[in-house]
Amino acid sequence: MKKILAALLCSWCGLGWGQTAEELLNDGKNTENVTTFGMGYDLKMYSPLRQINKSNARRLVPIWSFSLANDMGEHSQPTVYNGVMYVVNGNWTFAIDVATGRQIWRTPVQYERGALRVATSGALMRGPATIYEGKLFRQTVDAHVLALDMKTGKEIWKQKYAEWKEGYKGVIAPLIANGVLISGMGGGDSTTRGFVEGYDPHTGKQLWRRYTIPAPGEPGSETWPNQAKPEAWKYGGGATWQYASYDPQLDLVYIGTGNAEPYNPTFRDGADCLYTASTLALRPKTGEMVWYYQSVPNDSFDFDATAESLLAELRVDGQMRKVLISAHKNGFLYVLDRTSGKPIAANPYVKVNWATHIDLKTGRPVLTDLLDRAMKGETVNVFPSRGTNATLIAFSPKTGLVYLNSWNFPRLMKYVDFKFVLGSGSTGIESTMTTPKDEPAGYHMAIEPLTGKVAWQVPLMEFASSAGMLATDGGLLFTGLLTGEVVALDQDSGKMLWQFKTGSSVNAPPITYTHKGRQYVSVLSGRGGSIANRVVTDSVPTGGSVWTFALMPE
Repeated sequence: MKKILAALLCSWCGLGWGQTAEELLNDGKNTENVTTFGMGYDLKMYSPLRQINKSNARRLVPIWSFSLANDMGEHSQPTVYNGVMYVVNGNWTFAIDVATGRQIWRTPVQYERGALRVATSGALMRGPATIYEGKLFRQTVDAHVLALDMKTGKEIWKQKYAEWKEGYKGVIAPLIANGVLISGMGGGDSTTRGFVEGYDPHTGKQLWRRYTIPAPGEPGSETWPNQAKPEAWKYGGGATWQYASYDPQLDLVYIGTGNAEPYNPTFRDGADCLYTASTLALRPKTGEMVWYYQSVPNDSFDFDATAESLLAELRVDGQMRKVLISAHKNGFLYVLDRTSGKPIAANPYVKVNWATHIDLKTGRPVLTDLLDRAMKGETVNVFPSRGTNATLIAFSPKTGLVYLNSWNFPRLMKYVDFKFVLGSGSTGIESTMTTPKDEPAGYHMAIEPLTGKVAWQVPLMEFASSAGMLATDGGLLFTGLLTGEVVALDQDSGKMLWQFKTGSSVNAPPITYTHKGRQYVSVLSGRGGSIANRVVTDSVPTGGSVWTFALMPE
């Protein structure tokens, strides 16, 4: 055994462990590596690979599977660099040999177990293992950000950024942009004040912090009830708990913010409450806010704007425009001008009853009577409870379509009294979620982003999908199901061409890459997350693993 390990270590000695800013910028050009989330800084979840295509997808077979020694859920995307796959979850960080599936090293995550009381979904990790210049960066559930040595897994530095006892939690992967480590925070539905911050990736020194809720006297503070409720802004929500995208030409990082707290607007005097439920464009070097777009002023329905911001170029009125596309939890598919934040289009992609439409001149939703009825004490049925379940969408530059997994769940909701307790839940509602009888739980969908026209949709009758979408030049879409299947769909119709049953739910985004010229598909399996657990309960077992697939030789 010692001889085998020595031989493996020797074979890895020749690998380059450094990883440069240039390689981050060019992610996707070298198909042997997947160095950023979403298959590139633009989060398009698109690959030009076509070795695996519609004609041969049925020949996909598992090459190897690797246990992640975790029962709390797998939501992250693998990172691949120079023949090594890096995987993070709430309890471990792994380096795995891509060719064989053998472990190179694994490092346990050291965190205060009491933080699990705040992180009600358990210790999760969204996004990838972030790598840069020989270091791997990640968060821990007890609100730390840290750096590990890519070669050995040994800790280089670790910084505490918040107090978990106050409701903060670390569930998001950081981002490297223009040499700065950008890191957000979890803490939605709790007594937190959102922020995003920048670190020196080499030392862990904090360079800046941008709060998502302005203090009194700062721009935007006039949208909070500072006179009548002087403490509201301190605990008002706006968590930045999903991954950011980056435009290196504009040098802008785009990150979404969560809902205002509490949901019950009585405790915020029905104010707009900037910069909650917003998309922010920030300078990575300084944290300066260049623009913002608030999709849901006075968010009273838990409509986070944290869905990842996909960056694309679309022809609008005869001219190519740099746009940002977001499948919002509120049920609208937004297209914004990413240089200015001005809305270009906003169309519903699921059933919506809280607003009639988005006024593109003001950018504000035009409300129905639903909020007024709720404010009068009525129990209301809000469509949707979530348009998607915090999953990556995909965009193909060839078809011009957005591909996503939608949910068809309303929320039965009633506003109730709210008592402030630091670090505890901060919603001010009672609610339940159920699938409408005899209706699909959700859909696989293809949508024209500017018109909102549905090109096709495939109903999912048992459970909606919580997995991300991946589009390839082979005409395929890869995604997963809560019942445990990894699936390949026909990009033109949504028809299922292949499926493979893993041991647990697939909540994570798949990736594709090459190794020595052969195309692979990898994805994490492992039931976890509050919504997925609530939906499938114990009908699907827990247990994390990585699965890697390739074509069976003819």
